[in-house]
Amino acid sequence: MQPWELLGTVTLPDGDELTLRRRGEEYSLQLANFELMNSRQHDSEEQLATLALDARASLAGTHVLVGGLGMGYTLRAALDRLPADARVTVAELVPEVVDWNREHMGHLAGHPLDDSRVSVAIGDVADLLRKSQRVFDFVLIDIDNGPEGSTHDDNNWLYSLAGLEATKAALKPGGVLSVWSTYESDEFTRRLKRTGFTSEVKRIRSRGRKGNRHVIWLAQA
Repeated sequence: MQPWELLGTVTLPDGDELTLRRRGEEYSLQLANFELMNSRQHDSEEQLATLALDARASLAGTHVLVGGLGMGYTLRAALDRLPADARVTVAELVPEVVDWNREHMGHLAGHPLDDSRVSVAIGDVADLLRKSQRVFDFVLIDIDNGPEGSTHDDNNWLYSLAGLEATKAALKPGGVLSVWSTYESDEFTRRLKRTGFTSEVKRIRSRGRKGNRHVIWLAQA
């Protein structure tokens, strides 16, 4: 079997190491010894955008916030459905992930960062949501393993009541929040309801009919 090649590594503020590895045309993003994303399994990341955007008849002038760049699959799925006058803001906490997309992984999702509709905000998506009021039509969140599977304590806020209230305030009336997760969470569904969202849960395979089961919440403000 072909060995993994290390393409990049960065030490995060909490001391954990994030790495990008390649084996042939397979790419893997790993945090410590845990794989966050693999280029062979990305259907659910694409559905995070597709399910949200396909629910609205008109996308003219739409402003989409993508929380977490990853390998660019969610961003690509959004761009493929958005018109020329749409805008997409990508919030990515780790600058190296943006660099790796430009230098190593861009071809995987058709070089979405080169699209003129895209702007990149380096920083925590939570901070961007806190300071935004009725800015976005869609907020697509995939920054960790989900409400019950955070690898960093700092990410827990985004899934809390306070985080959901800030997200709702950042959305325009009738806006849609789409949240990706490795795990189901009845408690998160209840939090969405308590903050005034109307939500439904979608269960998606990560790779066609064979991949892992992932969860996507679609919640309308």
